[in-house]
Amino acid sequence: MGHNITGHTTVKIADSIESEIARGRLRPGNRLPAVRALAQELGVNRNTVSAAYQRLAAAGIVLADGRRGTRITAAPPLAPATGRARPGPGVRCLEVGGPDPDLLPALGPVLRQLEPPVRNYGEETNLPELLEVGRGYFANDGFRKGRLAVASGALDSLERVLRVHLRPGDAVGIEDPGFLAGVALVRSLGFNTVPIGVDEEGALPDALHRALRQRVRAIILTPRAQNPTGASLSRRRAKTLRQVIARDPRLLVLEDDHCGPIAGAPAISVAYGHQGPWAIIRSVGKFLGPDLRLGFILGDEATVARLEGHMALGMRWVSHLLQHLVVRLWADRSVHRLVEKASRSYERRRTALLRALRDRGVHAFGRSGLNVWVPVVREVDTVQGLLQAGWAVAAGEGFRLESQPGIRITTSTLHPEESERLAEDLARILSPAEMSSVA
Repeated sequence: MGHNITGHTTVKIADSIESEIARGRLRPGNRLPAVRALAQELGVNRNTVSAAYQRLAAAGIVLADGRRGTRITAAPPLAPATGRARPGPGVRCLEVGGPDPDLLPALGPVLRQLEPPVRNYGEETNLPELLEVGRGYFANDGFRKGRLAVASGALDSLERVLRVHLRPGDAVGIEDPGFLAGVALVRSLGFNTVPIGVDEEGALPDALHRALRQRVRAIILTPRAQNPTGASLSRRRAKTLRQVIARDPRLLVLEDDHCGPIAGAPAISVAYGHQGPWAIIRSVGKFLGPDLRLGFILGDEATVARLEGHMALGMRWVSHLLQHLVVRLWADRSVHRLVEKASRSYERRRTALLRALRDRGVHAFGRSGLNVWVPVVREVDTVQGLLQAGWAVAAGEGFRLESQPGIRITTSTLHPEESERLAEDLARILSPAEMSSVA
């Protein structure tokens, strides 16, 4: 790979590499020259180049990947792309992965009733009423031990816990296929990603064994409503996984229980009771509204204490306006009825598509949550074919590390009467040979 890296000091070499990234000449995934080779080319000591690479690694710009060299991470200092191309007129959008807006509580009436007091610096960061809500939320599922914290949603919680435990270059086990934003986040922090395969019952024990042999420092699991496959942990699988992680008491075990009460599956945990560091993350966005950037974190004493210490140096606290709003919504019986209705609706919509696909010989996964995963051979062709038929779905490429191709269909707004037509269109696009190969 050609490059224009220059400089004769640590700082100038590092600045040159950042400049190449900003100009687009070095892109995420590109490997930098070996330390020895670049040192010879620039006429400097190897330690000078090594120090430049270390400087960039500490900033999360590059990742030292052992014998495989040093490469640019997924988060160089470039402005991220914003927005999403919307499907054209007449195309049904089933690619976003979010809840049905019609099954979220209206915030206006509750906001008009709020009269939160004026708060100042130095006061308690979390409302006692909100902490009571959070403790009850976990306790109802049998999770009564541990320390509770409040952060700004699931991804914010995930990032903060990883930051206080890991350093750039550490390896993190990630479900494969797995949550697109979660994979990008882990890579952006400068961590190596190690795939952990999944099936309908969650992470595969053999895949977790292999990840531990690669000395991962943390694993991120989704106990239910796994995105994109809809997998949910069975009690038998969770027991096996707990036996695997028990062999490494230093391992950080994170669970992203993002759908909570609308997942359509019971709350089963691998992390809870782990002898080492652990945390279970639950946000309210999927059932109270994505704009409510608030999440609860239950974890061991040391992990949550370090997390709160980290927050005190930055954001300090989640807006008390949001805290008051969540407390008020949680106390509203009509909101609870709406959440129960949403859970039933999502279950009905998801299973209707699975049934329609099965009737046409199309293999698909989706035990819980808001999505259905369909293994395919020709991923791009399948997505394009469905788009021409009036359906916008998500290609599986962004969710995969080493797993096989597939597409993700979000069913949260897909009414059962639409499932028959969608299944018919997909079966028509997939060849008989392809359907037998993916099944």
